[in-house]
Amino acid sequence: MKQGTAGFSAMVYTRAPVPGEYPAGLAQSVHLALSDDGVHFRPLHENYGVVFASGTIRDDDTIHPKGVKDVRVFSVGEGKYGIAAVSVNEDGSADEEMAGKLFFWTTSDFIHFQEEKPLDAKKSTAGRGGQESSELQAAASGSAQESDKGRSPECLASQTGVNEFTLESGETVTGSVISISGPVYGRMKQYWSRVFNCGVSVPETVAADSPETLAGVKASLIYSDGSRVLRSVAWDISSVDFKRSGTYEVSGTVRGIRYPFPLAEGYGDPVILSWEGRKYYIATNDNTNDIGLYVREAPTVEGLFAKGITEHLILAEDEKRNLRQTFWAPEFHLIGGELYILFAVSGKVWGPQCHMMRLKKGGSITDPGSWTDPVRVQRKDGSWLSEDGITLDMTYLKAGGRSYVVWSYRRHIGTPMDTGSMLYIAETDEKTPWKLTSEPVLLTRPLYGWENVDGTINNEGPYSFQEDGTVYLTYSGGSANAYTYVLGLLTANAEDDLLDPASWTKSGYPVLSYYSVEGVYGPGHNSFFTDEDGNRMIAYHGETRIDGHVRCVGIRRVHFDAERRPRFDLSADRDLDPALERVSTKVVVP
Repeated sequence: MKQGTAGFSAMVYTRAPVPGEYPAGLAQSVHLALSDDGVHFRPLHENYGVVFASGTIRDDDTIHPKGVKDVRVFSVGEGKYGIAAVSVNEDGSADEEMAGKLFFWTTSDFIHFQEEKPLDAKKSTAGRGGQESSELQAAASGSAQESDKGRSPECLASQTGVNEFTLESGETVTGSVISISGPVYGRMKQYWSRVFNCGVSVPETVAADSPETLAGVKASLIYSDGSRVLRSVAWDISSVDFKRSGTYEVSGTVRGIRYPFPLAEGYGDPVILSWEGRKYYIATNDNTNDIGLYVREAPTVEGLFAKGITEHLILAEDEKRNLRQTFWAPEFHLIGGELYILFAVSGKVWGPQCHMMRLKKGGSITDPGSWTDPVRVQRKDGSWLSEDGITLDMTYLKAGGRSYVVWSYRRHIGTPMDTGSMLYIAETDEKTPWKLTSEPVLLTRPLYGWENVDGTINNEGPYSFQEDGTVYLTYSGGSANAYTYVLGLLTANAEDDLLDPASWTKSGYPVLSYYSVEGVYGPGHNSFFTDEDGNRMIAYHGETRIDGHVRCVGIRRVHFDAERRPRFDLSADRDLDPALERVSTKVVVP
């Protein structure tokens, strides 16, 4: 198989679809690999796509999903690169809508990609395996940057052949190679690689006059990208006499954050709440055919998943109130100082719609009588949120002094006219959060292959947190009860107008997938909470097998990497290497 040029090289490529393992919606995307010798290529991002073609909206408001083939890379001068590819339908057939055109992206770092106006394919005629000219070889090696000035992207794309390459794993892929600089190589490798704990440090000596003082001494966990976090240590103080001056050798164990997966089977969309010194858990209960809202209560998060934990039924099926089926995605939210549960429910005729109910003053979360009657969410004019589709997965966030709700909306589900589920946002008043104060605004539709895969067309399950003035809004795409379920991410400045779609940036690839953590398939529909030590945690549902369909609860810590990017893919061992959890210091008692 053909290999690339010597030195630091980047390869863009597509993979062959593997039904049941890596479907066309994923395989027909731009992947990245690196080589430091031009021969041996190591895939980045765990061999999962990083640039996906955008589908289009047909006249009937359905989505036309797209993939790519014959992807090629070339220099466009001044430190920038171009990536061009032929558009295909999800089944790999020719995309007549893009006939005569090529998808075209530009990048300066192979991390951030800008989709540009399509190229004219008639001017880009290089074929797979074709004989390369010396001019092409110069362009592919990155040495033709000066001569590239003034040339059209079509011309540059036509000079770059598409060939077969072999990855280090032995997999044969189809793509294109270009030489890159050492700094670009290094940043790509760091950005697209997994982050893992590679060191732990504590002060060599500590002045402490009490156990409480020593307990405040934390370990610094060091990660492969240079990022750090502080973690509490369980110090063994048996050898220390705090009533007697001296220096003592002390050892301790860094407190790991280890939740086994699965924590609970048969549950989706988990949410954990800290309320008046107790912990509460609520989720879609697949074990009851998604009928009823059940709450668990315990003093700790671990206790919520203890064997034999009581589940309190706080909202049952009720024919009189037209609460019959599809009790979906309940979420606790504190709105205007009041505790609410936001959820979807159907009546006798299936069709879930967003509802809210509020905890009465002095009420108990686990007491069904302590909750007000559920009310259906209304638009600004008093009409229902939807009259022609389903609404579900509503969440709440407050940013810049304004209150918002975000939810999923879908029409014609299960028919050829299925629009797919879409995320909408609107402003609301925290005094009456069930009634919108603005018109709904479309945030995102499932246009990428990882969002509309194998006939599943989803943007759903939004949930947010804020950090350093940025709103992070995760959502889910792919199949809700299969291995292709993933998390997407939208970000915005908290002070901006969140009703303006231009305020939001959408990640072009999933931030959590079944390629992220070994043994967890289809991770999605998550929530966030803060644990007793102040760590931001993500709760999600996933499955234990690639061919499984039983949703299970998982929890892990959210890590901010060296680029201040939230990472949701640190397994417990990558978060804290068990071989590094024992530490020691000298305690000086004055």
